[in-house]
Amino acid sequence: MSSPIKTYCIIGDPVQHSLSPLMQNAAFSALGIKSSYISFRVPSRDLKTSIASLKSIGIAGFNVTIPHKISIIQYLDELDNTASISNAVNTVKNDGGKLVGYNTDIYGFIQPLYKRNIDFKGRKVLIIGAGGAAYAIVTALSYEEGIAETIVVNRSSHNASKLVQHALKLGLNTHKEEFGNLSKLASQSDLIINSTSIGLNNERSPIERDYINPNSIVYDIVYKPIETDLLRKAKEVNARVVYGYEMLIAQGAQAFEIWTGCEAPIIAMKKALFGIFGEPK
Repeated sequence: MSSPIKTYCIIGDPVQHSLSPLMQNAAFSALGIKSSYISFRVPSRDLKTSIASLKSIGIAGFNVTIPHKISIIQYLDELDNTASISNAVNTVKNDGGKLVGYNTDIYGFIQPLYKRNIDFKGRKVLIIGAGGAAYAIVTALSYEEGIAETIVVNRSSHNASKLVQHALKLGLNTHKEEFGNLSKLASQSDLIINSTSIGLNNERSPIERDYINPNSIVYDIVYKPIETDLLRKAKEVNARVVYGYEMLIAQGAQAFEIWTGCEAPIIAMKKALFGIFGEPK
């Protein structure tokens, strides 16, 4: 008797842009695992009932994206250490009826920087945004030695303050600045990280080209479009760039391994995203 097909999904709002179904279904297919992965739009007002519904139908696991990475915690049965430390969840596994939250964004964010052999000592880091992804980012950075300073810029000062307090608890030298100072701060920063959804709908870069330090690294976690206006402007001044799809693949691979216990087929996942043309340079 064949085993039943397991179902996985991603929840968020918006979620139609997500490439996770394409990537995860390719991974399941590559390893011959009988599973399917779909996207599921969940407005904030429906989060509680949606999680209860997913649990009742025996969902095998799911990913969590904007705007639920923090608010979902209250509806889960248990948190892995990664979720507890970061105070955010992007991956959930159904473990015998218990919904267990994880954070694979921590690994997903830092891995592309490790691949580039980035030396964090003395770096001045600028983080744009204070949502769930930003919590994973400051958590990842807190493990790196020698970061000189981390600055949070967010339109909501209250949310920026909460993120700063979280970062300080992790031992990261962090403070917030007004959003209106973004351009000046960017020109003085070594690592600029956009952790918001700005760029998802082809919005103009929050930082103009003339304020991007050519010696800096510009990291945009938005992965669709692959090249946001921020990354385009960074390239124009010859700054180093880190693409959002790199974080997408790394965090997705770790989520796959949490769900299945199998090593993620990275090549198949990349091929699903980029087809015959291969990974962008």
